Amino acid sequence: MAKRMGEQIKADQTTDGRDMAYGADPLQTLAFWSPAAKSAGPAPLVLFVHGGGWKRGDKSNGTGKAKIAHYRAQGYAVASVNYRLVPDATVEQQASDVASALAYVKAHATDLGIDPARIVLMGHSAGAHLVALVGTDPRYLQAAGLSERDVAGIVPIDGAAYDVPKQMRIGARIMGETYEQAFGTDPGRQRAISPTLQAAAPNAPAFLIIHVQRKDGIEQSRGLADALRKAGTSVQINDFEGRGLQGHMDINRKLGLPDYPATPVVDAWLKTRLGA
Repeated sequence: MAKRMGEQIKADQTTDGRDMAYGADPLQTLAFWSPAAKSAGPAPLVLFVHGGGWKRGDKSNGTGKAKIAHYRAQGYAVASVNYRLVPDATVEQQASDVASALAYVKAHATDLGIDPARIVLMGHSAGAHLVALVGTDPRYLQAAGLSERDVAGIVPIDGAAYDVPKQMRIGARIMGETYEQAFGTDPGRQRAISPTLQAAAPNAPAFLIIHVQRKDGIEQSRGLADALRKAGTSVQINDFEGRGLQGHMDINRKLGLPDYPATPVVDAWLKTRLGA
């Protein structure tokens, strides 16, 4: 099993990006890739946030080679973000790191050759929770000198903690320790770091929520979509085949493959938001 896991991580690794630091902590870094072909003007950017239960994961093995190669071929620049990890950092600090990474790439847009008005935040699993939180609670962007209008859209991929108190009540027992470590036991704090419960306007302009057939992921994704609609936020939600942990991993690893059903759905949505 250990060999298989090691082989999978090696297969997922994306180490050829340009490394840069957006903060002083060793984990406050990102990898950046320009579009595969030189564009006539500044390129739109997909900024990706990895998963890992808020306590593990890395920008070099949480993104997936298919995704990076595919979006670069579509004319997008891509960035994959590292952030500080629990228990040394809080979830609130992680969301702040995502906002700071966004502020960094916008401040260096000219050097990077990107269009600061065309940036989408995309994240998987814990990263899905973090990008959704940044897109619904304006405090994180405001602390980084930004607003919800500084991001073109949010793409959460198969998250299951958009409503933290509900997920801690009904989620899989195997995740109980991870959730408590990340979200603590204070109900007020749990509500404050729940994107669904922070989805009253203002929000990022548009969301694309995608998920596989996990019971809690379905319920959590639909709950977030409903809350966003009530706030008048543009939201699209799509579900795809895949069950359990394997489905949860596959939607991230396979996104960008031409024969994976989520790929054209995300492509069409990105085109409406980024226009590449």
